[in-house]
Amino acid sequence: MAFTYIIGGKIVLPDAVVEGKALAFSQETGKIEGIVDSVPAGAQTIDARGNYVAPGLVDIHIHGYLGEDTCDAKPEGIKKMAYGVAQNGVTSFLPTTMTVAKNEIIDALNAVRSVKEESKTWDGAEIIGVHAEGPFINPNKKGAQAEENILVPDADFILENADIITSVTLAPEMDPDHKCIKKLAAESKVLVSMGHTDAKFEEAMSAARDGVNHATHLFNAMSALAHRNPGVVGAALASENVSVEVIADTFHINPGLYSIIAKVKGDKMVLITDCTRAGGMPDGEYDLGGQPIFLKGIECRLADGTIAGSVLKLNHAVRNVLANTTLPVNEVFKMASLNPATSIHCADRIGSLEAGKDADIIIVDNDINVLKTIKKGRTIYEA
Repeated sequence: MAFTYIIGGKIVLPDAVVEGKALAFSQETGKIEGIVDSVPAGAQTIDARGNYVAPGLVDIHIHGYLGEDTCDAKPEGIKKMAYGVAQNGVTSFLPTTMTVAKNEIIDALNAVRSVKEESKTWDGAEIIGVHAEGPFINPNKKGAQAEENILVPDADFILENADIITSVTLAPEMDPDHKCIKKLAAESKVLVSMGHTDAKFEEAMSAARDGVNHATHLFNAMSALAHRNPGVVGAALASENVSVEVIADTFHINPGLYSIIAKVKGDKMVLITDCTRAGGMPDGEYDLGGQPIFLKGIECRLADGTIAGSVLKLNHAVRNVLANTTLPVNEVFKMASLNPATSIHCADRIGSLEAGKDADIIIVDNDINVLKTIKKGRTIYEA
């Protein structure tokens, strides 16, 4: 079997950055062969020219991009998102719904379903599934979500759609006796995340014991960390089995917290974008879940000033964490690749440059600008 070798790069592995070696992969099988010391004469090579060779990024929370939104329920719009984020180094993603009318959520699920298989071979990021952010949330922490569409947590609805729903955000205090959480934990592999929640610390800790194992955009739209009531933030940080999402755009949370979260959560820290349709677009007015949002710089807000998602690119999240911490490069890349892949039970196939995994590879410069995106051995973007 003929292999392609990426030479001359700084290869980002889960536990180290390796230089002076080559990364071998097969275009035929779309799999990584491994790291090698030397390249056979006459072999096909890609010269990384001293840049980073890293795993394709995995965005498990993204609503929209380039004017499109998952809740539009347009297959072509979802495809446009997939092609767009590939230019940011994303090779796998979860198109994310929000608290819109239930029939609109169903339409969105069907739209994603209709292109999921095709996404394995198109020149954009692959769809792993859907993140259903709501509608099972607390009105007191709704953020930019519409209160009239909020529903009581419903395990049966999630289970009926578990072929496409990979992750669900809910407020545990809105789930009496945690019946929904327990049922999902017992009968599915769906990642159950606490978010848009006003739960007390004890309630959130109890939910974590009952099957919640993730926290949606840590610090945002959840009860805060205080010394007498540590809230959902405290519970998310204290629970060993809970991974946490961080929107590292330097706006949603203070960059001084990046190092603290990393120290506390380790491999459970997951970078996300929470990007809206305004991502990749000029400043102006857009909409999110039927509500007008206003983009100015890196800030997305409702008319009343409420923060409404982001326009963050996942490679920029990696850049921001590197710029605001002294964390090792390999550890920060893991936050946007292996850690999210692990949270959605896909780390056997994606998330790191290990032998046997999909050849999802990016080449980025020292400022984490994406120069090339390779998915399953095929180049799908080149700067």
